[in-house]
Amino acid sequence: MSNTKDLARRLIGLLDLTSLQDDHRDDMAALCAKALASNPKPAAVCGWPEFSGPCAERLRGSGIALAVVVNFPQGRDDPEDVEADVVAALAHGADEIDLVWDWRAWQSGDKASPLALIEQVARLTRDKALLKVILESGSFEERDDLPEAARACLSAGADFLKTSTGKTGKGASLAAARILLEAIAEAGGTAGFKASGGIRSLEDATAYLMLAEEILGPGWADARHFRIGASSLLDVLAEEASGA
Repeated sequence: MSNTKDLARRLIGLLDLTSLQDDHRDDMAALCAKALASNPKPAAVCGWPEFSGPCAERLRGSGIALAVVVNFPQGRDDPEDVEADVVAALAHGADEIDLVWDWRAWQSGDKASPLALIEQVARLTRDKALLKVILESGSFEERDDLPEAARACLSAGADFLKTSTGKTGKGASLAAARILLEAIAEAGGTAGFKASGGIRSLEDATAYLMLAEEILGPGWADARHFRIGASSLLDVLAEEASGA
């Protein structure tokens, strides 16, 4: 691995700079401005669907993707409402859709409905946007079916597997990340991986990056395949990158 400054700069380019306040506070203008001012720039800005139009305008031509969450954070919205949010986000110019699947239904034995929603959204996003499926991996800690869930989400059309919403108290873990990355490797390594939930330091971020490249090979973890979702990590990495 390269020196700390180079590593921090690389990680900045893999960030999804995120604002998902529970009160749906509109601080997206400031977040977009922060992303645009960053050097290097983060991979994406991620936020609530209602802010997708103004965010898309602010980010246009910058090379920074717009990611929009849907069915967030509980994964239990009506499928028609989820579809409406996706259609609107795509119409506004969203580049990526971060979809929470209904992991509770999966765990209760209803495996068809959660996968049907992924398939439904995948049809809408195909050739238009990346579909990042949030598994809520922390809720599988006492179970042994996370590998099956990861493989099923990929088969249903996920372009990325994402660990967590960050809203359940159980965020990303290296153990869960390994399972998701191994599923991606088994499927050919073309899908991506996003770690999200509780990643706040250079050391945390580096651990996920190193794990990804251990499993999928050096250089695999580019912005097309690897992301870290965080709100405060950019400031930490920028300080490291500057050597301050």
